[in-house]
Amino acid sequence: MKITAVETIRLREGIRVHAGPIGWMWVRLHTDEGLVGLGETYPHPASEQAVVLERLAPKLVGRDALAREQIWADLFLEVSYSGWAGAEMRAISAVDLALWDLAGQAANLPLHRLLGGPCREWIPVYNTCYDHLDFLSQPVELAASLLDSGIRAMKIWPFDPIAKETGGQTISAAQMKQGLAGLEAIRARFGDAMDVAMEFHGYWNLPCAIEIARALEPLRPMWLEEMLPQDNMEAYARLAAATRLPLCLSERLMTHWQYRELLELGAASIVMPDLAWCGGITAARKIAALAETCYLPVAPHNCGGPVLHWASAHFAAAIPNLKILETVRRHYLDEYSGLLDTMLVPKDGRLPLPGGRGLGVRLNEERLGRQDAEIRRFPA
Repeated sequence: MKITAVETIRLREGIRVHAGPIGWMWVRLHTDEGLVGLGETYPHPASEQAVVLERLAPKLVGRDALAREQIWADLFLEVSYSGWAGAEMRAISAVDLALWDLAGQAANLPLHRLLGGPCREWIPVYNTCYDHLDFLSQPVELAASLLDSGIRAMKIWPFDPIAKETGGQTISAAQMKQGLAGLEAIRARFGDAMDVAMEFHGYWNLPCAIEIARALEPLRPMWLEEMLPQDNMEAYARLAAATRLPLCLSERLMTHWQYRELLELGAASIVMPDLAWCGGITAARKIAALAETCYLPVAPHNCGGPVLHWASAHFAAAIPNLKILETVRRHYLDEYSGLLDTMLVPKDGRLPLPGGRGLGVRLNEERLGRQDAEIRRFPA
């Protein structure tokens, strides 16, 4: 099965999240057997699109679509000399997801069966709180709403506004009290009925991170995520040694080589790859296997677009060391609407195993016909 054309698709209108507007970029790989593989990355589609069309597509057309490992190695070699841990790796991730989709379609199997078969009958999920209810001003109401829908774990980032005030270099007693208030309110109302992960987006220096972690210990959050920037794993090891709470990181690491250092230093208790950033399923499988050798669980980062959502569900179904999968209620109930030919929505706090062939989902062609959709193709 030969690749005959590479297509990129993006919508000019992005969506808004805590960090501002983001966009999704989809890749479709066409083949001489009529099968079309679908992949995705984010959040800067113009940059990722340029890498796919200018650097990767010429290396893809004419290739055996089932030679995923060799294609990954060749694409990595194509971009690695100029530095690969950015748009280049996000572009490779999108292509890799599309190649796995093609492999599943060719085998007439759901992707999770191609990955080794399901390790569970359903997928546990938590909700990341880009929600219509604001976790800063309505933490109890948001937790109640999630519990009503069967979701028993959530993620919030109440220390981010403080870090933006201080540059993450200092935190006062009053600011500490402000950052703790949401989790304290959830604990006071619901006890341990709601697990709460704390996200920090890499905003803090090491002394502040240690101080915050120790202040959070009595409140028993599910984990502390990305308290420091992602570029110094030795600093993370020092943080891990200073707190009893588990550290979760990091979706901003790319390829199994970067996760190697994280694991060798014992800096994480929970490993969090993003399939649309780390190098696709080809890299994510290796990352999960490395984590398994260290007896560590994996909690995939799944805060991108609808295709990543499906790919992450297949991956989560197939790895033995899954802890929990991220989902975003506002995404699957709102922003994803109309983009795909079918939806994948949690029920009673868990996702069903996705079916179909390959990823089991296609883009909605009617939606792609609107004026804000930009479709480019190689060869033109």
